[in-house]
Amino acid sequence: MIPISNKKLWYLRPARKWLEALPIGNGRLGGMIFGGIQEERIQLNEDSIYYGGPKDRNNPDAIKYLSQIRELVKEGRLFEAEQLAIVSMAGIPRYQNPYQPLGDLFLRFISHRDKVDEYYRELDLEKGIVYIHYRVADSIFTREYFSSAVDQVIVVRVECNRPYSLSLNINFMRRPFDPGGKVVNNKIIIEGKSGEDGVKFCSIIDVLTEDGEVYPIGDALHIENASSVTILISANTTFYCDNPRLTCEEQIKKAKEKGYRRLKISHIEDYQSLFNRVSFELEDKNNKNISTEERLNQIKEGKEDLSFVPLYFNYGRYLLISSSRPGSCPINLQGIWNDSFSPPWESGFTTNINLEMNYWSVEMCNLSECHKPLFDLLERMDISGRKTAKVMYGCRGAVAHHNTNIWGDTAPVGKGAYIWPMGFAWLCLHLWEHYRFNLDKDFLLNIVYPLMKDAVLFFLDYLIEDENGYLITGLSQSPENSYKLPNGEIGSICKAPAMDSQILYELFNAYISIGEILQIEPDLKQEVTKMLKKLPPLKIGSKGQLLEWDEEYEEVEPGHRHISHLFALYPGSQISLRKTPELADACRVTLERRLNHGGGSTGWSRAWMMNLWARLEDGERAFDSLLEIFKHFTAPNLFDLHPPGIFQIDGNLGAIAGIAEMLIQSHENEIHILPALPKSWKSGYVKGLKARGGFEVDIFWDGGKPTEVVIYSGKGGLCRVRNKLTVKELSTKPGGVYRISL
Repeated sequence: MIPISNKKLWYLRPARKWLEALPIGNGRLGGMIFGGIQEERIQLNEDSIYYGGPKDRNNPDAIKYLSQIRELVKEGRLFEAEQLAIVSMAGIPRYQNPYQPLGDLFLRFISHRDKVDEYYRELDLEKGIVYIHYRVADSIFTREYFSSAVDQVIVVRVECNRPYSLSLNINFMRRPFDPGGKVVNNKIIIEGKSGEDGVKFCSIIDVLTEDGEVYPIGDALHIENASSVTILISANTTFYCDNPRLTCEEQIKKAKEKGYRRLKISHIEDYQSLFNRVSFELEDKNNKNISTEERLNQIKEGKEDLSFVPLYFNYGRYLLISSSRPGSCPINLQGIWNDSFSPPWESGFTTNINLEMNYWSVEMCNLSECHKPLFDLLERMDISGRKTAKVMYGCRGAVAHHNTNIWGDTAPVGKGAYIWPMGFAWLCLHLWEHYRFNLDKDFLLNIVYPLMKDAVLFFLDYLIEDENGYLITGLSQSPENSYKLPNGEIGSICKAPAMDSQILYELFNAYISIGEILQIEPDLKQEVTKMLKKLPPLKIGSKGQLLEWDEEYEEVEPGHRHISHLFALYPGSQISLRKTPELADACRVTLERRLNHGGGSTGWSRAWMMNLWARLEDGERAFDSLLEIFKHFTAPNLFDLHPPGIFQIDGNLGAIAGIAEMLIQSHENEIHILPALPKSWKSGYVKGLKARGGFEVDIFWDGGKPTEVVIYSGKGGLCRVRNKLTVKELSTKPGGVYRISL
């Protein structure tokens, strides 16, 4: 029995708080729809409105004290090392600026005084539209909301089945110390600046009516006795254009000329060209036609709802499409949806896991275009990172630390001694993954190679040789975790965290492969090959765990939310069950120890665990982590939560990567079918997932075993297909379709 509601979120009441509102977005313009009856709030975002502008935060004293700090770490004098790092290595100023809302648009309905019946609120994931429906006496009111990537406007449509029954006021609210809205020629216009050196912005709200009257009252638009109203919202900043107001006016003019019906058709066609590439179903004989809120509550009570998994997967793909489109900024900690002027962690781009996790699913889920905003940011980071490398470290190439912003800031962030120089290197691996999935040599030559070369050049200069002859970073961290030395000193900065060498293993190998494909700069490729061989080996500790640092130190927090030293298992490929079984076992022990000590305490941490368990081909443990996300880290609108209830989109997007990784893996030059299928996912299908090598795959299974696999070859070449019992090899041609049984 196929579930009837795995492409819709629906509710029987309006949202009472932000974490119940439903998101819309076109990559750049976002809205949170509350669905209120007498008063509707639409909380708005534009993705480049950050307080303040670009700054040179590189600390010129860093290079003077780098060697001294490294020596203090080597001698075990962690307190002294960190105190010196706090003043000499931190960026100046220490913090980047926060992402901020555009404002709130309010619709206040004058005629809604009678009792309301038949209320229904829905997010249609198949169309990218929010719907509201309710009845007042004998009048039926409907609303539709969508954010169009084609026309770059948010569209709100309000209708009533009885002619001339709509009367409402529309006004825009921003924080008190910003310029307010004003009505000019029956348009609400908002202009301002996000801080003294920040972007200038403009938003225009215009309306279309078939009948009735429209006129201003104060700072609001009053609409009286209309049968339908179409509200158009545009917003722009100087991050994207020289004249935001002119751009807004042009977008509004074109949208009005196009009209509501064509705006809606264009939006659906554009959105579905991405969303419909993948479909996923699980057979669920117990499926119930109850609201999303009720379903989530029942799961939290321990009841099975297998069809909720495809619903959550589809919702994650919706969020990804809605918050990352070519021409937009990449996905920050909250996608594009934020209602606070001082959000947690500035709602920025955290590059020690969260930004990368946002994009883990993008290639597998057949949404390669949605990767482009990250690549555009990397080009800005490369410019900043070259200066940071030179000023702070005296190195060639480019470097970035654990946070960045839309300007590509690369200096260290925070009040503590947070020195982790791996952010740019890790992000560059996304470029390589994009190539591995699509095999675009022009992209490899013109985008991947120059950026990855800068990442490599930095480490050719930055790495130092330790007493054993290994090349180590010498000053870094295992992200956000601490350790204790035998002398009792506790610290976070260290000389050789396992994650550093694991990222460098992937970076150097990718660079060498690129050199071989492009036949370019053989001398540099040879130098990198030599350095690769001198990276420290991975170590297993006394408890059978993979070591996080260069030695087996006492862990201050054994259940830490980060699992950085398992990078080599996922998203890396250095460790695998068949290639390195002992190290894979050590990863399993590490995961179990984390969980036994309270690990997986955030939604995104559980999502990371999902992917790690999937790489270990343990479908039961991967599904357990997904259920934990549903039970403890999911809001009523299915936003992922970081305790104590903070929205972080990386948990949503990391989890859909985990679901995809349970169904298909291709990191070892073969397509592994259903590598981590839980027993309860007995029957189902997934169509349209991508595999490395330019392949697209459909999988149908019954009784836990694949019944048919369809391979679509984009570029041709050898295709090796595996499941638990069988391995088959196909010689494919470009555009070929191959049906196999396993």
